[in-house]
This record gives sequence, structure tokens and C-alpha cells, in this order.
Amino acid sequence: MPAETANRTAQLPPDRYLNRELSWLDFNARVLELAEDDTLPLLERVKYLAIFASNLDEFFMVRIAGLKRRQNTGLTVRSPDGLTIREQLERITARTQELVQRHSDVFNKDVLPRLGEAGIRIVRWDELEDDAAVRLREYFRDQVFPVLTPLAVDPAHPFPYISGLSLNLAVSVRDPETGAPRFARLKVPNNVPRFVQVGDVETTATFLPLEDLIAAHLPQLFPGLEVIDHHFFRVTRNADVEVEEDRDEDLLQALERELARRRFGPAVRLEVAEPMDPRILEVLISELEVVPTDVVHVPGLLDLASLWALYDLDRPELKDEPFVPATHPRLSEGETPKSVFATLREGDVLLHHPYHSFATSVQRFIEQAAADPNVLAIKQTLYRTSGDSPIVNALIEAAEAGKQVVVLVEIKARFDEEANISWARSLERAGCHVVYGLVGLKTHCKTALVVRREQGVIRRYCHIGTGNYNPKTARIYEDVGILTADPRVGADLTDLFNTLTGYSRQTNYRTLMVAPHGIRNGLVEKIRREARHAAEGRPAGIRIKVNSLVDERIIDALYEASRAGVPVELFVRGICALRPGVEGMSETIRVRSIVGRFLEHSRVISFVNGGEDEWWIGSADLMHRNLDRRVEVLLRVCDEAARTQLHETLAPAMAPGVRCWELRSDGRWERLEGRDYQAELLHRIHDLAG
Repeated sequence: MPAETANRTAQLPPDRYLNRELSWLDFNARVLELAEDDTLPLLERVKYLAIFASNLDEFFMVRIAGLKRRQNTGLTVRSPDGLTIREQLERITARTQELVQRHSDVFNKDVLPRLGEAGIRIVRWDELEDDAAVRLREYFRDQVFPVLTPLAVDPAHPFPYISGLSLNLAVSVRDPETGAPRFARLKVPNNVPRFVQVGDVETTATFLPLEDLIAAHLPQLFPGLEVIDHHFFRVTRNADVEVEEDRDEDLLQALERELARRRFGPAVRLEVAEPMDPRILEVLISELEVVPTDVVHVPGLLDLASLWALYDLDRPELKDEPFVPATHPRLSEGETPKSVFATLREGDVLLHHPYHSFATSVQRFIEQAAADPNVLAIKQTLYRTSGDSPIVNALIEAAEAGKQVVVLVEIKARFDEEANISWARSLERAGCHVVYGLVGLKTHCKTALVVRREQGVIRRYCHIGTGNYNPKTARIYEDVGILTADPRVGADLTDLFNTLTGYSRQTNYRTLMVAPHGIRNGLVEKIRREARHAAEGRPAGIRIKVNSLVDERIIDALYEASRAGVPVELFVRGICALRPGVEGMSETIRVRSIVGRFLEHSRVISFVNGGEDEWWIGSADLMHRNLDRRVEVLLRVCDEAARTQLHETLAPAMAPGVRCWELRSDGRWERLEGRDYQAELLHRIHDLAG
């Protein structure tokens, strides 16, 4: 660390960072607050209950698993806020149990009764009418019983492997002849609907949880034995794949080997439905090799992520009003699509999804390139895409038409590894040049380059965005992107792809900052430039919109800017380790989070720069992994109209009177009521689109 930087840092207090894991739990608490909000449509509240549950699953599979792995090394490791791993896990355990209780309470005591009033019921077996019970006995016999496999636990039958996130029954049975107790495990099949329909859905939507149906028929699974009791439980395992990358080993094979190991990762959480027999719980804790603090007690149903099945019901009156993404006005003339290439020769197009249609912009750009005989090459990065991807299909068609197609498929994208391996092989079979990125780095940038011959001249057309090339998530993730024919951007993307596919070590670009070499240093220098502007009396200001802000060097630079008097506005959806509003350190910094209908996902950064505003967009959050272990891209937005549009988009989010959460200096997030920023933006963009 340079002496000047060390001196600046020494002047900052040691408690200047908030804990990233607890900050993430605060983010999921904001999701839960939406589920608790009785002003929202009922099925939207159900959706937020499901999102909270699936978020928490991934948190344990990755973040808690990582903490436990480091704890097992025996090394004393402290987080930037000074907590040991043991202290972090203790605080996480307490906070998690509190949130799980709230989650269960809002579902059981509020949402579930309201669903019943709306004709959507979840019932227990003993609540069924006789005719419904008869039908479900037949359903159990024909559809469920054949796929069940009770597994005994005794000296001849060791405790079975419990797969991650599976729902299970721990069953106590007794031999009537000997009186000897027995224990068995029964897995609830995940290839049968979790909520079994009861009766005619046209009148009321009534469902029975699958585990209740199985529990009612346990005597059929243990004939000749007395079923004493049963309890529901669920296990979460470490699912973070660590691939030891070696230049001499095929990355695809190494990753497939690690994916096979993932399902056998150690248990990191045991969820049990209350109440549970202490003796059964003791058996589970021992056999799963967890500790009592890993146990999460859940009132009512386990695995509320399965509530997506209820959200999918055709009850539009219980959901947000549907919307149709608008085609960007520069990409069509009335109902007639325009050539993307002709449009970009007139100037850049800034896209804002999901308000602007992905299908009629980015997807059309790639599809037109694939079909255009003048296009010579398409180069693209793919991090995550959809199951039936029109982007991948277009790339395949382009390769089959004889175009040069280069696709960098990031096969290490967490939880999408298997899908991306499948895409990579499909693209290779079609004749695309498929590469897997750089050793030791994930390629997270969202870039596409089209090379076209026009009257004997080569012209390059580009897309750089903040979100994945995924038409499904583009309807619910808020992202921005630039379509451009700027020769400087085309030259930069050409250099970047040469780095990704070959041995180039280029680190300097014309319009880009590229991690792992350029983004942190570039941003820190620009933040310090704002501090110099403020100190010299020139206009200064910083506005940053990201998913997460964790990187200590960038946080410290923001503190320095604040001490110099620079106004700093931070729009952080998720984790924020910066502590705002602290006297003498961060008095000029405001932090705001908006969690709503659309997942705020774009990364946008602006600097007032003495009155010559700079705007940047890209794929990088301000976290260690993004800045040190990924290929990320930030693009400087040079088009004046695009910069104006970014300002008009971001400024209202930080304006007074907007519904949001604001971070206080003590680490507390305070909810503020007001206008719905996303709804206003939706109406404004649709009005502009005509």
C-alpha cells in the first residue's frame, strides 16, 4: 500500500465497515418486508415469501458454507469489521432464526388466511371431506407410492445420504412383537407437485402439501409395524464448487468432476418443522454431523420457496397489473422494426430493461446479425441464459450460415454450470468457436461484437450491458445496456475478445475499464479526482448504483471524498459495508435501497468531474470477487443523449418522497414511504414509446 494511501487510511476509525453477511441478511429482510406489506396484491406477497426462502437457501449453500470451510482450517480470520468467524456465525444464527420466525408468522398468520378468503386454500389431511380423501388415496396409490423409498436405519442399514434441499420425513416405528423402536427416513419426491390439487380448480384452488399426503399413508409404507410418529426436516449442503484450474487439464472435465462432488458437500443447515421429538433431533444432528446452532426451527411448512406454484395460479386480480415492455422508439417505425445497424449509424441507443423490450432490442440485434449476409463475424460472452435461448439459437444459425462465431461461455457461473456446459457443446457442434475464458477468472462481462462489411469498409457494432443475455430474466431484472457503432468501442471490444480468446495481456483501453486490472484503480482515482475538485471549489459529486458495495479500498476512497465535501449518493440494492452519515467521516454520503417489483440489477456510476460529467455502465459490483477474480467491463458512455437518459433515470431514485430504505450510520435500514419509483419509470418510458 503506498505511504500516502496508508496515511489516509490510518486517519479513519477501525469500525468504519459494516459486516457483509449481516448486511446481506438485512437485504433479505427488506424482501420479507414486502411480503409483510398488506398494501401489495396478495399473490405478489406470496412471491416475496418464495424469494426470501430461495435467497436464504443460496446464502447458506454459499456464504455460510464458505465461512464454515474457513473456520475448519483452524486459522484465526477476522472480517473487515473485526469479527471472528465464530462471532459472525453466532450473529448470523440469531438473526436468521428471527427472520425465519417472521417469515413463518407472516405466512401462517396473515397470508394463508387471506389466501383462504380469496379461494386459495392449503389444507391438512384431517380437514379433507370424505370424497376428497378417497380421490387423494387413489392419487397416492397411483402417482406417489411407486416413487417412495423408505430407508431403515439400523446396524444393517447405515444412515442414508440426505440430498441437499430435499424435504424428508423422519419416521419412528415400533415392532409390535418385540416392542423395539426403529427409525426410518423417507424422502418427499421432488418430481411430484409439492402442492396436490384437491377438487375442481375452477371453483376454489385447494391444495394439500405432498408431505401431508405421504404422512397420512405411512402405515402402507411400513406394513406390520406400528407408526409412532413422524417429523419433517430439510438439509442444506455446501454447494459452492471450487475448481482447481490447471493449464494442463481440460476445464470442462474438471468442472464436471466438481459438480458430481457438489451433491455430497457437508451439511451446513438443518431445518426442522416444529415441534420435533428431541431424540429424533439428536439422531439427525449426530448423523448429519452438524452442531445445534446449525438447526433452524421452522413453525409450519418447510421450504416456502415452493410457493411459486401458488403464484403461478391464473388469478390476475391478485397480482400486479401486467405490462408489455416497450420497443425503444428508435428501433421501430410504428409497428415496423428498423434495421438495428442503420439506427446505430445515426447514434447510440441506451436500453433500459425491463421497461424496454429485450426481444426487440438486444435479441433482435443478434438475430439480425445472424441473418445478415454482410455480417462476417459475431463475438459474444455468455454468463447465464435461458433454457430455450433465442440468443444461442441465433448464434448457431449464424455459424451454420458460414459466419465466424466466437462465444465465450462461462461454465463456472454458479448454479448454471450444467446448463452452460450443455450450451457450450451445442454451440461447438454447430461450428462455433467456443472458449471458456481465462485460467483463474470468471468472465462476467456482458458484451457482443458484430463485424459487418459495408461497401467495402469494415464497421463494428457493439452491445455492452449490465445484465445477462437472458430474455426471461430481462422481464424482471432492471438493467441497462448500450447499442453503439462507436469505432472506439468497437476497437476496445476487439482487443478485449483477443485477450479472452488468445494470449493478449492488454490492460489499457479507450472507452473501457476492465477488471481485474483496471476497474478498482480507475474508480479510486476518479473518486479522488472528485475530492480534488471539491477542495479547489469546482463542481463535484459522485453517484453510484450497484447491487453490492463491499470493497474496502473503494469505501475508504468514498470516505476521503466525503471528508473533502463531495456529495455522494449510493443506490445499493443488496449488501453495503459502508457506514454513511458518520460525523467527520461520511457526513455527505447517503445510501438508499429500492426493492420492488423489478430486481434492481444495473451498475451505473457518474462523476460530476468539475462540470464535465462522466457516466459509466457495466457488469461489476464493487466486491473483491468482481474486481480481483472476474473479467468485468465498465463502459464510458460518450453519447450525450444516453448520458441525459441515465441522469433522468437515476436522479428520481435518489429524490425525496420515494418509497425506499435508507441506511443509517448505526447500520440500521429505515423504510421510507412515498412514490413508487419503478411504477413511475414504467409509465414514463411507455409514454415516451408512444
